[in-house]
Amino acid sequence: MGHAETYAEYMPIKLKVGLRHPDPVVETSSLSSVTPPDVWFQTTIPEETIDNGWLSALQLEAVTYAAQQHETFLPNGERAGFLIGDGAGVGKGRTIAGIIFENYLLSRKRSLWFSVSNDLKYDAERDLRDIGAKNIQVHSLNKFKYGKISSKHNGSVKKGVIFATYSSLIGESQSGGKYKTRLKQLLHWCGEDFDGVIVFDECHKAKNLCPVGSSKPTKTGLAVLELQNKLPKARVVYASATGASEPRNMAYMSRLGIWGEGTPFREFNDFIQAVERRGVGAMEIVAMDMKLRGMYIARQLSFTGVTFKIEEVPLGHDYVKMYNKSVKLWVLARERFQQAADLIDAEQRMKKSMWGQFWSAHQRFFKYLCIASKVRRVVQLAREEIKNGKCVVIGLQSTGEARTLEALEEGGGELNDFVSTARGVLQSLIEKHFPAPDRKKLFSLLGIDLSAQSNNNSPRDSPSKDSKVKKRKGEELLREAKKPRKSGGLAGSSSDDMGSESDTSEKDAGSESESFKSVSSGDDDDFNPFRDESSEDEEDDPWLIRKDHKKNKHKKKKKKSIDPDSIQSALLASGLGSKRPSFSSVVKAAATSTTTTTSVPAPLNNTNVSNSCVTSQDAVERAQQMKKELLDKLENLAEALPPNTLDELIDELGGPDNVAEMTGRKGRVVSNDDGSISYESRSELDVPVEILNITEKQRFMDGEKNIAIISEAASSGISLQADRRAKNQRRRVHMTLELPWSADRAIQQFGRTHRSNQVTAPEYVFLISELAGEQRFASIVAKRLESLGALTHGDRRATESRDLSRFNFDNKYGRNALEIVMKSIVSLDSPLVSPPPEFPGDFFKDVRQGLIGVGLINVEDRSGILTLDKDYNNIGKFLNRILGMEVHQQNALFQYFSDTLSAVIQNAKKNGRYDMGILDLGSGDEKVRKSDAKKFLTPGYSTSGHVELYTISVERGMSWEDATKIWAEQTGPDDGFYLSLQIRNNKKTGILVKEINPKKKLFLVYRPNTGKQLKLETLLDLKKKYKKVTSEDAQSHWKEQYISSADICTHAYWRGNCKKASLGLVCEIGLRCRTYYVLCGSVLSVWTKVEGVLASVSGTNVKMQIVRLRTEDGQRIVGLIIPANCVSSLVTLLSTSDQSQQIAVQQQQMWQQLHPQSISNFSTL
Repeated sequence: MGHAETYAEYMPIKLKVGLRHPDPVVETSSLSSVTPPDVWFQTTIPEETIDNGWLSALQLEAVTYAAQQHETFLPNGERAGFLIGDGAGVGKGRTIAGIIFENYLLSRKRSLWFSVSNDLKYDAERDLRDIGAKNIQVHSLNKFKYGKISSKHNGSVKKGVIFATYSSLIGESQSGGKYKTRLKQLLHWCGEDFDGVIVFDECHKAKNLCPVGSSKPTKTGLAVLELQNKLPKARVVYASATGASEPRNMAYMSRLGIWGEGTPFREFNDFIQAVERRGVGAMEIVAMDMKLRGMYIARQLSFTGVTFKIEEVPLGHDYVKMYNKSVKLWVLARERFQQAADLIDAEQRMKKSMWGQFWSAHQRFFKYLCIASKVRRVVQLAREEIKNGKCVVIGLQSTGEARTLEALEEGGGELNDFVSTARGVLQSLIEKHFPAPDRKKLFSLLGIDLSAQSNNNSPRDSPSKDSKVKKRKGEELLREAKKPRKSGGLAGSSSDDMGSESDTSEKDAGSESESFKSVSSGDDDDFNPFRDESSEDEEDDPWLIRKDHKKNKHKKKKKKSIDPDSIQSALLASGLGSKRPSFSSVVKAAATSTTTTTSVPAPLNNTNVSNSCVTSQDAVERAQQMKKELLDKLENLAEALPPNTLDELIDELGGPDNVAEMTGRKGRVVSNDDGSISYESRSELDVPVEILNITEKQRFMDGEKNIAIISEAASSGISLQADRRAKNQRRRVHMTLELPWSADRAIQQFGRTHRSNQVTAPEYVFLISELAGEQRFASIVAKRLESLGALTHGDRRATESRDLSRFNFDNKYGRNALEIVMKSIVSLDSPLVSPPPEFPGDFFKDVRQGLIGVGLINVEDRSGILTLDKDYNNIGKFLNRILGMEVHQQNALFQYFSDTLSAVIQNAKKNGRYDMGILDLGSGDEKVRKSDAKKFLTPGYSTSGHVELYTISVERGMSWEDATKIWAEQTGPDDGFYLSLQIRNNKKTGILVKEINPKKKLFLVYRPNTGKQLKLETLLDLKKKYKKVTSEDAQSHWKEQYISSADICTHAYWRGNCKKASLGLVCEIGLRCRTYYVLCGSVLSVWTKVEGVLASVSGTNVKMQIVRLRTEDGQRIVGLIIPANCVSSLVTLLSTSDQSQQIAVQQQQMWQQLHPQSISNFSTL
């Protein structure tokens, strides 16, 4: 399938105002097959804005449709919303500004604009200014004091735009008062019947409102929903480039009217189940239906002119050695963690949190190692490109700031070398989470609890060292920790398992910090490898508003210092040892422990503490010993571990004077002229930290600096293209050190340098190491870019069929393959394919050991029986974990997984159970004709929709004349006609063969009945079944099969009879002409009816097959294939609904003639 077919050039159809968009824009071909409703709304945007092209035709189209959709109400009385699905660079910002401007002119002067980062406020101001709406003020929500926004001490803000981030929406003040939460402030400011605009920009970031599995919905998601419910008349606009690709992300889009009363789906969950059960194509149908009804618009910037190359970075011998050593250390660490937890008899909840921390650190560690292997090559490439007169943008995912700060603190503010992020990850894991109770923790514990009763404790005793907070934070921490204690007393909170947990969870309900999720839990698509799953407010995520999250942070710290294992086991360790971890005698220990306990409130029983203390003495000592041993081993390895990637990059590329850094971190480590290393703050004398990134961006755009480094957090919404308005118009070279998991997110990242109004399109360079699966990710992203029209350097992949789904393995086939792989490794199942032949040693045995080391296979303690981890078929987890295996092992295992996946898909295709996503007809050599069309009205939402049932005939064979034409052009020694060696039913098969890959000897095959074949054959396989003949010999066989395949299936042709045909059923295997029944139009509105018919005839689990057709006269049709045996019952159902709908429409028209003034019920048919 060529890339012209996936996307089609886009122009507004129904709206004829405005100037062309400055760059070519495309739309997916399934969306381009449906037309949006007619335009009846007249915008009031001033002529000046339109004539000067401040809003292009595309943007005006979105503004008009949004305003038009906002005039209608949903059946439940709420105002309908609009979804803008434009990709990066089409100018979503300006479109939104246009919608706000349009409403401002209609005297709706208050609007809310939510987005992901505070920096985007400046972009919002710029967009409003650019379209001529200078007088609309933008106010930052987090700059307001808690209280009425319109009151004096907040500057009496009565109108304008309030800009807020999603995380600030859940902020609340400690002091109380009537408007103590941000949500209440906003609701008061808007007023009861607010009918202004609320924009949810980048709305896929309003975290899982509809969570997967047992996790609770997040607070942010709930706040977004509550805001919409409280203001039913508000004009809601959702904007997200990945809006409709992932149905689960649509949970808070309640204003689209797809589910709820008056629709086929009662609840959002019904909708999700219907869509997910029916496979990939269902989402396309939803998107098309939304466009049909005028509530969705999605365009993307065409990638024409963009080039990209994949740069493979070989791993040096030393690097592989260091990597394998790290693997061994982690395997050892896993064993030690396990042993120590058993030794001190840790309770279940503590273990759960410990493993959560362990695996998230494991994953971050190896991600850092992967990135570090590419630094040298990036530096080389960057220097070359700068010499060639281009400028470079380097994309990173994380900065590793938290590790740097820890190292700084340990060194007392002094550093003598760059900090190794990878080392920091493992070190802080061992120090903070290794299950060996330690004395300081206990004292801080008792210190806090004593102070809760008698406040004579000085802040010095607070656990400032332990939880790595500065002194001042220590004091706040103390106060924080006191509050909840007063009510519960000690026994009520800590010795009771859940006490301390529920304490926090009341205040922070729904925050993910309560559910310690496994490393790659939840949606892997939006998965940020550098965020600690077990806590949402992780320091690594710089974009959380510090101010609002302060209290959560202390709470989290508090939880660390009061160890989750009950106080009792901490007391065991109380006297164990003097200042250093070396231990003194048992007797002394017992004595100390009893003396300490006396000062603790009564509920704890002295005697049992001291008794148990003596018995577990040596256990704790052994655990302490293990901890020390691990830290020593890390120390030995530390020399070889790579330093912080970001600092190293900046240093190698000429220091901060040459590199514009746009990240969320506060400071950096630099090397001075004399070779010494020091830590400095990023802020400069005249530039406050808030606008530091904006300033750095400006320097890059002005050409003062030619290299920019962006982290994922800072990158959303930032524009770094070779803009016609910027001084620096050199061509951008965008290098990525690490590809995000999903193609969508990669495109989002590339959207930084590829945007509208650019002089030259950027070049992309993917740096890929030889570790498992990285090449695979690159090819997914490459395929997506290609389908958007980008070119590769020296297009090596032009010969492969361009099928995006081939590389997407996080689907049911991938999971199935993974299940087979894992089971075959622990001998529960026989392997589908043989292991990679070049593997040195016993593949299954070695890989089994490796998988035990990364926790995907567990060994039963007593019996030694191997069991699989509970979510062993989670692809995300698998791909993350196998990074913790030795290099040759992980590559072999990945190879084995890929081979198994191909076999699984092959089998599914053989059995006819393969879900192809979207079937394309008419894109190749098939001839598609529309022979019949029936039209039915359906119950509409805002407009009466209609569905059409087409009867389509598709012819796909190849006549003798066409075959000889192709044969005449062939040149290869093995090209030409072949005949089958086998004779069946007195007939032979003729095929035509053409070599397309001389290196691998792969051939393209044409058959008389089915035309060009997708699968390429090797010469060896062909020679087994066929022999080469002259065209005269082949002619009669070819013609005979071509003619008979018009109405005789393969079975009947070769065997003389067909089982299906003898039963009176239709058999279409191998037919040249096929008939399809396709239902298109507003399919969603009759979805439940279609489901009912399909289920009654062919069972509930049949995938709805979506088909894309292009008829001979160029008409595009996209719809559902209805099996032939369901057609008649469906037609009768639709006809009855059609009649009742026609009556309703006539009544409406009569009503409108009687009440001409009410335009709000305007309905387009």
